[in-house]
Amino acid sequence: MSTIAVKTEQLLKTKKRSQFADVWRRLRKSNTAIIGLILISIFLCMAIFAPFIADYAEDALKMNIRERLQSPNAAHWFGTDELGRDIFARIVYGTRISLFVGIISVSIALSLGGTLGAIAGYYGGKIDNAIMRILDVLLAIPTILLAITIVAALGASILNLMIAVGISNIPGFARVVRAAVLSVKDQEFIEAARAIGAKDHTIILKHVLPNSMAPIIVYATLKVATAIMATASLSFIGLGIQPPTPEWGSMLAGGRSYIRDNMYIVLFPGMAIVLTVLSLNLIGDGLRDALDPKLK
Repeated sequence: MSTIAVKTEQLLKTKKRSQFADVWRRLRKSNTAIIGLILISIFLCMAIFAPFIADYAEDALKMNIRERLQSPNAAHWFGTDELGRDIFARIVYGTRISLFVGIISVSIALSLGGTLGAIAGYYGGKIDNAIMRILDVLLAIPTILLAITIVAALGASILNLMIAVGISNIPGFARVVRAAVLSVKDQEFIEAARAIGAKDHTIILKHVLPNSMAPIIVYATLKVATAIMATASLSFIGLGIQPPTPEWGSMLAGGRSYIRDNMYIVLFPGMAIVLTVLSLNLIGDGLRDALDPKLK
């Protein structure tokens, strides 16, 4: 490799590090974003270290009718549910499922929707028109209704739930990626790549998408929160994670009959959903401001 190529590569790496440091510096100035990072870090630690916090079989799954409907106490921090299971343990293990389903479903939507959006934005013309009109049909259907339809057709399971939530979010990702690609595809460095004979897929993957990541990252962060809400909603109506697997939406569904006398059964799972969604939205807002070039 020539000396010029080595120096160029070093400059690019240095530029990437400086850009990351610049974004992190602006993100740290946002108090709300820091609160969101702290909250989501707590939930991530709960998900990762769940086996060290509570026993899955004994605390989260095993029924103990003699201890049913106990108020929060020293032995059961969040109380017990209608079957005597520890609510805190079920929330801890429910964190794993909610974050896993949310991240995987958004990854599915980003992969498929991002590919379609990049192709539509880069090539334009008839290809763009055909792809976007097909996605407009999906976009015309409410996201949660489309997810319900897919889960009802495929059956209730974690895999089908992730597929349903992912497919329902494809049109949104396609539109965001398409708009980002359109904003950069006619710039000079893209023309230079074409001039030296770079193939279309190379230009899209190495030049167009890396320079379009700011709005995509922000949108993906916000959509993880939406996916968690959709997962809880589908589980609440019986089309998502099936009992006895601990999941926040199914916990709300199981405790709604006891809400008058034992409000804590639905209070703590509901707070887990609210805090997770809130943290991701705060991070998304902070990233939007940190990645906005107008604020540099």
